[in-house]
Amino acid sequence: MRTTGSSSVLEAPRDTAADRERLILDYAPTIKYVAQRLASRLPPSIALDDLINAGVIGLIDAIAKYDPRRENTFKTYAEYRIRGAMLDAVRSLDWAPRSVRQKERALAQAYATLERTLGRAARDEEVAALLGIDLATFDAWLTQVRGVSVGSLESSGLGTPDGASFSLLDLLATEAAQGPEQRVQAQQRTALLAEAIDALPQQEKVVIALYYTEELTMKEIGQVLEITESRVSQIHTKAILHLRSTLTLLRDV
Repeated sequence: MRTTGSSSVLEAPRDTAADRERLILDYAPTIKYVAQRLASRLPPSIALDDLINAGVIGLIDAIAKYDPRRENTFKTYAEYRIRGAMLDAVRSLDWAPRSVRQKERALAQAYATLERTLGRAARDEEVAALLGIDLATFDAWLTQVRGVSVGSLESSGLGTPDGASFSLLDLLATEAAQGPEQRVQAQQRTALLAEAIDALPQQEKVVIALYYTEELTMKEIGQVLEITESRVSQIHTKAILHLRSTLTLLRDV
């Protein structure tokens, strides 16, 4: 994640009014950056200021709960709590119409069914045929559900072989593990994610890499690939649907 936190940020903050005020100022650029990235994948009805306010609450929560005895830095922990608070706020708004959520569930189920049967990533034509829609309608559905996929990252219901639960957001984020046990779980998650990404169609691999590793915006990715920003968003949504399906299959093996 590209962050701009001040070097004066405390590694083991005390939960006092002065510390909270200083840390909020220090982390303001980080909170705004995370909010802008999240807002770019959501409908205009989700206000940027609401996400920023949720991020501030997440930071205050991090200040109160941070344990300096753990191996991770406060910066790592704070960024995780900031993002999590914003996602909680998005889910609580329940902004998506029922019809959009129904389409997202139908797409997810279609991908899972086809990829379980075929043993490979499902093609657009195959998903559309299973759903009984044409390709133009399929593309329209992908555009409509793009924001819902953000919530899906947190509610994938996946788990590691040892039974620990995780989400796609956990996998796609770059936070360092908090301790030995978390590092082992992170290694298991990374191995699952690498296998799932390897199964993606090439264009989806590229979009995932540019968006989550290089941290380019949808617009910047479109410029690199010479396609529209809307098309990048559709490819990103397909990649998330593929990853959810593939990771579920890998978990059940």
